[in-house]
Amino acid sequence: MFHSILLQAATPTVTAVVADTAKKIADAAAAAPAEAQMSLIDLVKSGGPIMYPLGLLSLIAVYFFIERYLFIKRSAKMSPNFVDSLRDFIHNNNIDAAKAFCKNTDSPQARIMLKGITKLNKPINEIETSLENAGRIEAYKLEKNVNLLGIIAGIAPMFGFIGTILGVIKIFYNISLDNNISIGHISGGLYEKMITSATGLAIGIFAFIAYHWLNVMVNAAIKNMEVSSIDFMEMIQEEKH
Repeated sequence: MFHSILLQAATPTVTAVVADTAKKIADAAAAAPAEAQMSLIDLVKSGGPIMYPLGLLSLIAVYFFIERYLFIKRSAKMSPNFVDSLRDFIHNNNIDAAKAFCKNTDSPQARIMLKGITKLNKPINEIETSLENAGRIEAYKLEKNVNLLGIIAGIAPMFGFIGTILGVIKIFYNISLDNNISIGHISGGLYEKMITSATGLAIGIFAFIAYHWLNVMVNAAIKNMEVSSIDFMEMIQEEKH
């Protein structure tokens, strides 16, 4: 009987303590994310001055990737009936119409074949040389500024590592001023170091992927130009024979 009375008296107290502890834990858990949250702008600012060249490199990489991607994709498009239509013009000896047809078709293949048409009265070797020279020019247009992405892929992580070095220098500089090795001094430099390194690596990875992606597209476009040149030469040989 006495134990039952004590148990009944202690139960409200234990319940209150448990409820109060749970409330404190919940409040601490709710407050922790709010203190840990940081905006993207604050995160970038914490990286230090090295974030400015990294930001410039990221803008250059994105711009040239989009510009080259759209240009190469547009250049690779050509009507599947282009060669057949051109063959009909040449077979009917309608050279002026063939030239006009090539001029009105905005594609590397059309510009290459236009060079070949202007040499129709020349020997086969000279026509082939003309096609090869025109092909080199068109390939250069496709590859223009693609190598810049490869350069960015190499130097962006280096800029990030420079931020790493600056962060380490900052750590030892703060320690030398205060003669005190504390978490605050160390974490400030490490924080800046991690942001710049991560940013440089992210830009480098993007530029690396963009560089190789565009190279695959360029190689496919060059292959199409070579196939078109071969078809054109076969067409010319058939007409000459």
